[in-house]
Amino acid sequence: MERVKTGISGLDEMLGGGFLPETANLVEGAPGTGKTTLGMQFIYNGIVQHNEPGLIITFEEFPKQYYHDAANFGWDLVDLEKKGLLKVIMTSPEVSRQGVQSVGGLISEYIHSMGARRIVVDSITHFARLTQDPIQLRSLEFDFINALKREQLTCLFTRESPVLMGEATEDSGIGFIVDSYLVMRYVEIESAIKKALFVLKMRGSNHAKDIRQYNITATGIEVQSRFEGQEGILSGNPRRMADSFVEAFVKR
Repeated sequence: MERVKTGISGLDEMLGGGFLPETANLVEGAPGTGKTTLGMQFIYNGIVQHNEPGLIITFEEFPKQYYHDAANFGWDLVDLEKKGLLKVIMTSPEVSRQGVQSVGGLISEYIHSMGARRIVVDSITHFARLTQDPIQLRSLEFDFINALKREQLTCLFTRESPVLMGEATEDSGIGFIVDSYLVMRYVEIESAIKKALFVLKMRGSNHAKDIRQYNITATGIEVQSRFEGQEGILSGNPRRMADSFVEAFVKR
């Protein structure tokens, strides 16, 4: 099946070749895990490697901050905007939702005028300020996500996780709406903090089931090998598998 490649070393392999086209994909993680970097890399690689124009919608940072952060990785977003291949839009959840759902809305205009194929929304966490009702929130997120998918975009949404380490909190509902769900976490291994990435689900496709290390390098995110010889990685209390064997059998 045709895939929308992220161009991120190791990640496309975990995804079975990339995201499925015209799907909604969620990347969740604590602050500093690299969600925004992953989103920028997805858009940048789509433009330069596959000639797929893209949009970045942000509710958190000014476009100037994106330009600066991207330049640190060697990605010239300003030049891509001048060429009409990229648009970075700072807005609010209220305005962006209306801009997609209404005929002739601002975001829809950008999508059509650019021929956009990819979009990043950073971060959908801010939709929670639209309502205190979890049922209504899920409905708003559902409508917004489907409006973007109807524009034939492959979408990537970031979401903040309040959990730095240890067990994840209960999902608010968006995890059931999206087509794929990636989680970026901090883990402690032998008194050192490392970053872990895993694919929680991918609708309509097989995907890697293991937990892999990744680094944020000078050229972006690079997914590396899986964690070997460790268990309990996501519990916040990892241990060597040999130690657990001794505890379970030898010490009895």
